[in-house]
Amino acid sequence: MEAVEGRGLNNLLPADGSDALQSRIVEHLYCRCGCESLFDEESCGSKVRTSTVMLLLGLQVVEKGRPAEVCVILNKRSQQVRQPGDLCCPGGTIERKLDPYIARLLELPFSPLSRWPYWSDFHRRQPLEARLLSVLLATGLREGWEEMRLNPLALKFLGPLPSQCLLLFRRVIHPMVAWVSWQRRFAPSWEVERVVSIPLRNLLNPSFYGCYRLHVPPRLEWRFNGPRHDFPCFLYASEHGTEMLWGVTYRIVTLLMEIVFGFQPPELSALPVIPGHLTDAYVTGKSGKAAGR
Repeated sequence: MEAVEGRGLNNLLPADGSDALQSRIVEHLYCRCGCESLFDEESCGSKVRTSTVMLLLGLQVVEKGRPAEVCVILNKRSQQVRQPGDLCCPGGTIERKLDPYIARLLELPFSPLSRWPYWSDFHRRQPLEARLLSVLLATGLREGWEEMRLNPLALKFLGPLPSQCLLLFRRVIHPMVAWVSWQRRFAPSWEVERVVSIPLRNLLNPSFYGCYRLHVPPRLEWRFNGPRHDFPCFLYASEHGTEMLWGVTYRIVTLLMEIVFGFQPPELSALPVIPGHLTDAYVTGKSGKAAGR
């Protein structure tokens, strides 16, 4: 697929700024991913928990006085939870006693799932897999409401991404991509410090990427298999300061960029180094900063 540079993004958008891009994402996700990736949990090892996250896109105003533009909408985790300060997608673990009932509602007409262009055919050909997809999406929508008051009626489901392993916390994550149609304001819960909207044009710009060099204290080396690790990251300068996107959320966001636009960040060895230091709070979520920038 031909790669799309950041400056070429506007060529994908019609006057309303969204329809062409949404159609492109739906098509590329289904053609590249299908739904087989929903069931690949073996690669994450045994005894992992199953979670869903919502990778949200939509038109948001990121600078006062400027028009809204296409953004990836993320949460910044509060200091009261594990991985404090990290940017993440809203989501969490499946609630076995609740989410299957919410999933049944998603199979009704006019729900985000039933309006997905491939739903009817997928449900007819693979009913068991379709049932799992509905439960995973139900989990993401419920968690989105709890974390940031994400309105499920304001969403358009665009498709699933391949599952991702979060080895540090023994979890397999199923990303669901959705478009926020008209919601502009969110109400973060205690788990979320604030909502951060990152313009898509920035994510498609190689100059905003870096190498996050994380130093691990001896007592936590067993979790990371060593005292130091280099991770690719993305830096975004907002009105609140510079935000860093790294880890599994980085993998999810950049995977979408690769599938839809053919974009890949620069090689890690060619990126500027940003040092960081892991603390106990990052793993336990009890107090303190996540990692020094």
